[in-house]
Amino acid sequence: MDSEAPDPVNIRIITTLGHVDHGKTTLMDALLAANNIISHRMAGKLRFLDSREDEQERGITMESSAVSLKFQVMGRPDKERSSKTYIVNMIDTPGHVDFSSEVSTASRLCDGALVLVDVVEGVCTQTIAVLRQAWEDNLRPILVINKMDRLVTELKLVPTEAYQHLSRLIEQMNAVMGGFFASELMEDDLRWREERDRRLAEKKDQLADEAEASENDTDDFKEKDDEDIYFAPERGNVVFASAIDGWGFRVGNFAQLYSAKLGFKEANLRRVLWGDFYLDPKTKKVISHKHLRGRALKPLFVQFVLENIWAVYDAVVMNPNTEKVSKIVTALNLKILPRDLRSKDSRQLLSTIFTQWLSLSTCIIQATIDVVPSPPVAQAIRIPKMLYPNVFDKSIQPKNKLEQDLFTSNSAPDAAIVAYVSKMFAVAAKELPENKKRVVTADELRQRVRDAKEARDTSASVSETPDPPHAAPESPPSIAPGEMSDVFEESEIILGFARLYSGTMRTGSTIYCVLPKYDASFPPNHARNVAHLIPAKVEGLYVMMGRELIHVDSVRAGNTFAIKGLGGKVYRNATLCAPQSIGVPEGADPVQVQDSLINIGGVTRTVSPIVRVALEPVIPSDMPKLVAGMKLLAQADPCVETFQQQTGEHVILTAGELHLERCLKDLRERFARVDIQASKPIVPFRETAVKAQDMAPSKTPNAARGTIKGASMQNLVTFSIRSAPVPDVILQFLLHNLTTLRALQQDGHTDRDTFGSSIDIVSESELVRVQGDVLHTPSVRADQFWNALEEKCNEAGEEWVNISDRIWSFGPRHAGSCVLIDYRKDTTPLSLRHRLLRNHPAQSINTSDNNVDFTGYVETGFQLAMFQGPLCAEPVEGMAYFVESIDVDADGVQREIVQNRLSQVTGSVISAVRDACRNGLLDWSPRLMLAIYSCDIQASTDVLGKVYGVVAKRRGRIVAEEMKEGTTFFTVSALLPVVESFGFADDIRKRTSGAASPQLIFSGYELLDQDPFWIPTTEDELEDLGEKADRDNIAKGYMDSVRARKGMFVDRKIVQFAEKQRTLKR
Repeated sequence: MDSEAPDPVNIRIITTLGHVDHGKTTLMDALLAANNIISHRMAGKLRFLDSREDEQERGITMESSAVSLKFQVMGRPDKERSSKTYIVNMIDTPGHVDFSSEVSTASRLCDGALVLVDVVEGVCTQTIAVLRQAWEDNLRPILVINKMDRLVTELKLVPTEAYQHLSRLIEQMNAVMGGFFASELMEDDLRWREERDRRLAEKKDQLADEAEASENDTDDFKEKDDEDIYFAPERGNVVFASAIDGWGFRVGNFAQLYSAKLGFKEANLRRVLWGDFYLDPKTKKVISHKHLRGRALKPLFVQFVLENIWAVYDAVVMNPNTEKVSKIVTALNLKILPRDLRSKDSRQLLSTIFTQWLSLSTCIIQATIDVVPSPPVAQAIRIPKMLYPNVFDKSIQPKNKLEQDLFTSNSAPDAAIVAYVSKMFAVAAKELPENKKRVVTADELRQRVRDAKEARDTSASVSETPDPPHAAPESPPSIAPGEMSDVFEESEIILGFARLYSGTMRTGSTIYCVLPKYDASFPPNHARNVAHLIPAKVEGLYVMMGRELIHVDSVRAGNTFAIKGLGGKVYRNATLCAPQSIGVPEGADPVQVQDSLINIGGVTRTVSPIVRVALEPVIPSDMPKLVAGMKLLAQADPCVETFQQQTGEHVILTAGELHLERCLKDLRERFARVDIQASKPIVPFRETAVKAQDMAPSKTPNAARGTIKGASMQNLVTFSIRSAPVPDVILQFLLHNLTTLRALQQDGHTDRDTFGSSIDIVSESELVRVQGDVLHTPSVRADQFWNALEEKCNEAGEEWVNISDRIWSFGPRHAGSCVLIDYRKDTTPLSLRHRLLRNHPAQSINTSDNNVDFTGYVETGFQLAMFQGPLCAEPVEGMAYFVESIDVDADGVQREIVQNRLSQVTGSVISAVRDACRNGLLDWSPRLMLAIYSCDIQASTDVLGKVYGVVAKRRGRIVAEEMKEGTTFFTVSALLPVVESFGFADDIRKRTSGAASPQLIFSGYELLDQDPFWIPTTEDELEDLGEKADRDNIAKGYMDSVRARKGMFVDRKIVQFAEKQRTLKR
């Protein structure tokens, strides 16, 4: 790799991003064909980077694949015509929403992105999602408008209509980019105002006069320039392409072609070749639309570009005409063999003409070199944002040698090594280059014969009698590789997928793995950092070529590579560090190399796993293999969670149904290699209560609804708790700021849990994901949370005014939308706000004679009740509990302490509070909340009715439908319960004969407005439905199915209609 890429300036690292089926892998085939890795004839058909069997069967990419390509690029004619060698590291990513975590891991390693858009389908949901990912990771995007052939062959548009269609599409893409820019600008503006107010306050203190302070503050808000974020063909960041036919061009290609013919400067022509510019036939000058004077002229782009492409399609595919084709080939000065011209395969002829005329690979590589910055330039922009995400200065200067090396992508021997591993992936041991049988070439066989002959001749000359056993030692080595491959056939090796930001990494050197939870503010030998800093030996370095790996001895800065030796040390991502290219010196203490340790951080996941399945082996004795296989799977797939439930079940969490299928296939065939039984998917629900019109009488007479009085054993502790639904304004605020609340809680616990905090945080965050929470972008920062909450409480009015100081706890898991409020009149309230500010644990302020404090047990009971609600033991959402009184019989408690039975008292307090909270919820009108998918379906008009039928059958509802302009396609947006979604994609494909396929994205929870305990009671209902209530209660059905799965009591009638006789004969 050293010899191939002498200069980091000539390296580019890019990824392909786009919606599913928009042609990313087909585009990669064209680039691979240009590097002679695959045949030109097979490009587009082979899909070389879809190396898995199921990827080829389904026709979609499921895992990101990397490939390093080498291109010779000639200099521009006006400059010196010397050729340069460029190395382009490319990563092909999946477009399906289930595998969007693969996109996150890939984009973190790249500097630029090819954003592919199907010209007919236009901007889809995943297009916007991947554009947002590129925006967040500071990638330089190139828009590739793919499948241009569909405009001619399918939609049969004329060039002028096609031009209008293309300009609308570019406008839509720019609207998406403009939206991202506007939101960032608003954040910057708010941040600047806060910073200015803070500075003014400081100056006011110093100068003691506000007017003077404002006069001295001359700092104005500098708006960012949004000019370079948009896609504009004249700026060279838009490629028009048809990957299946192997052609692509930028406006510059045609500007170069026509500049000599028309006598214009190339730069001037490039500026006017896209847009509403026209060629005046009389004056031969370019005019704008203002000077048309009613003449029906065609835009330059239509006249010089599209009409020529349409002419080729017309002559070859639409109305085959051999003479026309020959004329076109002669006019374009192409070298095409006569047998190819006579070919009956019109697509092949089309591909041959276009590959020579408008080569897709040349266009993409030229665009990449022009638009995407080289690693030294890109890292100067991207690395400061990674290291200091909360610093918003335009230029951040390096603070030490390590940052200097990082910002400049320094690959000198004395430069510090910093590499970032974005994901781990599994490879069969037999696929590693060192374990493969090497094919012996003909030259090597001849050489062996010569060597053997020479050996015989020399032995004959030494002694009269030749010694036959001389050849014997050569036989064992030839057998050994075969034996080795049999040994390796069964095992999987975990490799890291990484990018080297600075230094030169060599095989055999020792490096430090800095895990994501490493805190640079503490020394490396600090108790909090010891577990997150692990030395590892580089056992192997590989260049990735799709499914193949090529072994190399060293890797230089600016390249992507695979690394062996991190298995068992790195879980998913890490930063690899060493002071210089020889690695960490032997016996060096971590403190000695502290200056070269840095933590670049973790990858943010865009999709939370929601589909949960319990697994067990068919043969029980295979359980250890299954557990080991699940560990490997969790490490090799960035979007899988595996854990053991409290019930003992081994559970796997995946992003969707397709993702689940792939994971089960991998477990059976690669990781566990045992037969597995999977349960039906376990879908999360939420429980809540609402104020309905006709509710049953309150459980506690002469008290407000929801009031429950409870007591511990022997009535030693009595309490009164009142439940009420949380007002919608507060509920939405809490749901949107769950991450802020969690951060507040963790910061509050930091000082207490010096040693255990890292483990606690990991397990808690995993449990949060297990519950299926949807985490929104917070609307307020941690320091503003309580003030904002107070505003919302005052907005809700009534008893909620000024209640934020009385909030005792949130639940479930201390960070949810349920609230425990200390509403006692005779004591100082237990305030979580004050507790977090003072940074100490909960304490009761109640000064009574007994030493036992029961408030902690009341909170525990609340947390238990919120984690497992009364309907089907699912988490509760949107309930508030007002603790109105807690009375303790001090003498009785002292007697229990003497008899050593205090644990029974505290246990009974927890149980009583838990039951009281559950009964309080049931006192209102209980409801289930369903996990909901937002579903986007693209379908043509003829199958629209069938799509609606499938959605309605699965209790979904259509939210919106809009027709794509200029096409017969509709984009249908629907909401579908997750519990009804299994088999939905297959069902919709079968009904529409494959003409429509849905994209399902988890979007949160929605109330199912039906009481699970409802039975007909009024005369009208009884007359309508009868005593048996023949219409099924949907909510009760869902509730009973969850209760049955969890082994809870289900109130189900075994005999439904006893009076109806059933005979076997019928």
